[in-house]
Amino acid sequence: MSAPSDGSPLDPRAVELAQSLLDDAREGRTERLAAHVDAGVPADLTDASGNTALMLAAYHGHADTVAALVQRGASVDALNDRGQSPLAGAVFKGEDDVVRVLLDAGADPDAGHPTARQTAEMFGRADLVGPA
Repeated sequence: MSAPSDGSPLDPRAVELAQSLLDDAREGRTERLAAHVDAGVPADLTDASGNTALMLAAYHGHADTVAALVQRGASVDALNDRGQSPLAGAVFKGEDDVVRVLLDAGADPDAGHPTARQTAEMFGRADLVGPA
């Protein structure tokens, strides 16, 4: 979560809520996270490293949380500050169910660096993302 463009500091309560919601994504607390997004929290909320809630849920293997965020408009191809995609993170971690959810939602296996396709090939799992 970045500071407002006018340079004013972030409200500590907002920072605490954002961190809590990102923890919900990381821990797979789907219902709680979905309720907050339904109430107006951005589906593409990011941490200080540019990781979206979707990225955190994908990397930690929470397919249901990924699906809930996708249904609420989260970008499946949002890259973090290191140029990594949620799909590449799921491939790297061997989270096959998450990979399927992301691909079904239209995630680009060639987005980011390294791409999900490159990552799958590196680990001998090209089957995860299909042919080029």
